[in-house]
Amino acid sequence: MHVDTAASDLQRKRRAVRLLIIVVGGALLIAAGLGTYISLDRREAASDARSEPLPLSAVGFQDGEGRALSLADFRGKVVLLNIWATWCVPCRKEMPALDRLQKELGGPAFEVVAVSIDQDANLVREFYLKYGIKSLALYIDPTTSITSTLGTIGIPTTLLVDQAGREVWRKVGPAEWDAPPSVAEIRKHLSAGAKP
Repeated sequence: MHVDTAASDLQRKRRAVRLLIIVVGGALLIAAGLGTYISLDRREAASDARSEPLPLSAVGFQDGEGRALSLADFRGKVVLLNIWATWCVPCRKEMPALDRLQKELGGPAFEVVAVSIDQDANLVREFYLKYGIKSLALYIDPTTSITSTLGTIGIPTTLLVDQAGREVWRKVGPAEWDAPPSVAEIRKHLSAGAKP
């Protein structure tokens, strides 16, 4: 009987050690991921300007009603294409700035196209209500294929796309899109004949 109790105690200790390893390992993974978000959040968005505009592959997504769209539907406009998700902390912080940018510049010459990689449009609707997003149209890509098509390495990722549907530059990480330097950079790419 004494042997059974000792063996039972040993098994409990082993389980406790395994559980501790799992908990500590999980905490380290979460901390590493959080550290990445925090470091992205605290620095200016990294920019990758193209020396020449880069033609983009067909980029597909859906509107809030599930209708298929593509970046080609926005030809003739300068587009700020933002890839984001409701669960992404830096994305949450920059969405109001994107909304203000759309309100300020949106029109026949320019549009912010914020595509969520959430699987449910209702999550995005709730997010828009919660954060007071009123000027942005609702777009989603529930398949997340947009991330592989564009070769994004994380979210948020934002591309400036010219009137011909070519990538001019991209930024990884959040930004204050309605700040004067960002607005001035976007205005440079708007055609002189089509005022926002």
